[in-house]
Amino acid sequence: MKRKKDKNYDVYEIVAKNIKYYRKIKKMTQAELAEKTEYSHEFIRRIEAPNSKKNFSLDAVSNIAEALDIDIELLFEKKDLE
Repeated sequence: MKRKKDKNYDVYEIVAKNIKYYRKIKKMTQAELAEKTEYSHEFIRRIEAPNSKKNFSLDAVSNIAEALDIDIELLFEKKDLE
C-alpha cells in the first residue's frame, strides 16, 4: 500500500528545515557549511531550498550534523520552523 506524502510529515522537509535552522543558529553560511562538510555549495543550497526535490542520504545528514556540532537526532525533530 502506497501512502500519500503529506508535506507536513515529509522527513526530507523536516531535516532540511532543521539543517537551515541550526546552520543559522551557528551563524554559518551555506558556503561555510559546504566547505566544512566537503559537499558542494549547490548540494547544501538544494537541501535547504523549500520547493526543490530532496535527495540526500543518512550519511550526508550525519556529516552535516557533525559539521554543525549537534546531535543528529535534532535534525529529525518535527517543530514549527516556518
